Amino acid sequence: MCLVLIIEGIVPFLYPNRWKEMVAMAAEVDEKTMRIVGLVSMLSGTGLLYLIN
Repeated sequence: MCLVLIIEGIVPFLYPNRWKEMVAMAAEVDEKTMRIVGLVSMLSGTGLLYLIN
């Protein structure tokens, strides 16, 4: 979890204006697409944890 926080903090720290643009674009994405992206992210993380262990 700590590593996730570090990685998530890199973009806003280095490129705050670009981060604001990305957040604004994410707000325009429809709910179905956002759910699919979340599901793919969770499954990828679970798969990687399984492979590592």
